Amino acid sequence: MEKIKNRLAQERSPYLLQHAENPVQWYPWGDEAFEKARSEKKLIFLSVGYSTCHWCHVMEHESFENQDVAAVMNEHYVNIKVDREERPDVDQLYMTFVQAASGQGGWPMSVFLTPDLKPIGGGTYYPPEDAYGRPGFKTILLHMAKRWKSDSKSMLENSSKMIKILNDTTAFDIQLGTELSNIMKPNPKTWITCYSQIKRIYDDEWGGFGMPPKFPQPAILDFLFHISYKMSKSSEGKQSLEMALTTLQKMAMGGIHDHIGQGFARYSTDEKWHVPHFEKMLYDQAQLAVSYTTAFQITKHEQYSDVVHDILQYVSRDLSHKLGGFYSAEDADSLPTADSIKKREGAFCTWTQEEVKTLLDKPLDSKPGIKLSELFCWHFSVLPNGNVRPDSDPHGELLDQNVLIEFRSKESTAKKFQITEENVKKELKITKSILFEARKKRPRPHLDNKIITSWNGLMITAYAKAASALNVEEYKQRAVKAAEFLKTHAWDSNNSLLLRSCYVNDNGDIANIEKPIAGFLNDYAFLIRGLLDLYECTLQSKWLKWANELQEQQDELFWDKEKFGYYSSSDKDPSIILRFKSDHDGAEPSGNSISALNLLRLSILTEKIEYHSKIDPLFLTFAGRLSSNSSALPALVSALTLHCDSITSVYVTGDLDNPELETLLSAIRQRYMPNLVLGLADENSLSELAKGLGIAENGKVAAYVCKNNTCNLPVHSTEELIALLDGKVENSASN
Repeated sequence: MEKIKNRLAQERSPYLLQHAENPVQWYPWGDEAFEKARSEKKLIFLSVGYSTCHWCHVMEHESFENQDVAAVMNEHYVNIKVDREERPDVDQLYMTFVQAASGQGGWPMSVFLTPDLKPIGGGTYYPPEDAYGRPGFKTILLHMAKRWKSDSKSMLENSSKMIKILNDTTAFDIQLGTELSNIMKPNPKTWITCYSQIKRIYDDEWGGFGMPPKFPQPAILDFLFHISYKMSKSSEGKQSLEMALTTLQKMAMGGIHDHIGQGFARYSTDEKWHVPHFEKMLYDQAQLAVSYTTAFQITKHEQYSDVVHDILQYVSRDLSHKLGGFYSAEDADSLPTADSIKKREGAFCTWTQEEVKTLLDKPLDSKPGIKLSELFCWHFSVLPNGNVRPDSDPHGELLDQNVLIEFRSKESTAKKFQITEENVKKELKITKSILFEARKKRPRPHLDNKIITSWNGLMITAYAKAASALNVEEYKQRAVKAAEFLKTHAWDSNNSLLLRSCYVNDNGDIANIEKPIAGFLNDYAFLIRGLLDLYECTLQSKWLKWANELQEQQDELFWDKEKFGYYSSSDKDPSIILRFKSDHDGAEPSGNSISALNLLRLSILTEKIEYHSKIDPLFLTFAGRLSSNSSALPALVSALTLHCDSITSVYVTGDLDNPELETLLSAIRQRYMPNLVLGLADENSLSELAKGLGIAENGKVAAYVCKNNTCNLPVHSTEELIALLDGKVENSASN
């Protein structure tokens, strides 16, 4: 018998569709639900999550699939379900409230709203029944409904007070009416505070920052790389590099890294990066690919470029739409076997020793007396009763399972089995291939096939930077394909409007929703950065021109003309009762941080005064946090540091097909220089300086190194260019 579906069945979001058969009468976020709450004078119960969220699945199974709980929800509430990845503005608004009210946040997020959308109570996951002296979900539902019926007036008064408090505590106030130059200059030493705060929370033994659970935090890694470049000869510079490289090494060895299927899981539950929460998010793959690319540029060690290839292979294979967009995530939970009825976290990724022995019951090519399974089990620490500590598996889902870890070096494994290190690599490649084929027969985790613009922007950056640094044409073409996809499917050129998401129908075709969700700050900022990186990779002016067009629209939609900085959302949606300015560089960097970096680059490449004039006010907006809690803003601190040090631009001239030009470009692209902007000087340039340089050279191959709109005389050889970039020759400046 087919289950009755609720209104979510009409949606495209994979998360909302997961709840379409719940007995709860869910509504999507929108006017129909709001009007019902107002006309019936009912509270709204708002549930926010995402499709690959483990605890969201748990609460659905325990409560939203429960007929008794659903009956209470349907009788007393208008119930709204939101995909936080579709509507980050809704998520940010009410998560700010939940964190302020309860001291913690997370998903699923559960919030009680008045009919005019003001929050009056909330938390995260609620168990279904009362236990351990704490009320269960049904008890809370009945309590809030009773209070609303008996004392709605005081609840409304409290909600208005709470909104005022949220508004007051989240506002970034600066004093107006004074010339900016008289208020405050950005502090060029902020990086020192940021470095010191990060160093204090660094794990000397296992890398990473803070206590478990441990997250990759690429924004911190990229900041440390920047400081290692800026202060290369100092102890701070050397220690910054060591912290970043050690963290990347330890992560690549750990179970957070999928040694069979490639890519990285969301976070590790322990300090050793051993036992992950197994969901894989696109934004992590994108940012980590950039961090490992940078590590390779600095060290030239293949251990880092190998991981870049690993991540991008995973994304190309498992998170890519045929037309070029990138999917959002893969779930942590999956069915252990095709016959199973209950999903288990990590089922797709973990192994029993018995499975490994059966699958790898073959002799080594290099030493027939030893089996592949012996080598593999030793190298990846596979144990008879599993290798997961009980404290890393509170629900017993990983009992007898092994999460593969590469804590032993290939050199030590070679010594153990008395074979060469080269043979260890060959044999392990064989074992991984066998296990990969075996794993393909398991039920796959759920794929969230939303194509989110901001995360696709991050991924364009990853492919473009890897293409340049590793000289891989395939990566360049993949970045171009993704940008073309977004131009076709996520950009409304008639209205100059970017969309938040694209969707895939049952046939695998792109099928957007009836009322597309307009893009948010992060969608614009991350895509602009991706296009600037793609422009530097291809030197095709169309990507720079689109980035410029997007920046103009971003400024129109999100810039605060009175108190500066960018709001996370526009003022076009009346259901968003508070707009925020975000500055925290967390799982994703802040839209303001990336916008600062974009404005620095665009102000050079376009020479637009309106871009340059926003830079100081943007830093001013977040001056308080930059001075007091800079380690929470590492990407913004990087941008501020670049601004204070000033950026070097290199303009090249000549035909892009000319091998001599390619040689010059390779010298630039294979070096890590966070303070460098690369452009092609020709008639399509958006800056008058670049146009003039292109005319001067008239098609000849040359490179100009410029700073503060002043350029050195042109150079024509790699040696001359490197000497200029390294500051080893005197400036022969010309305007």
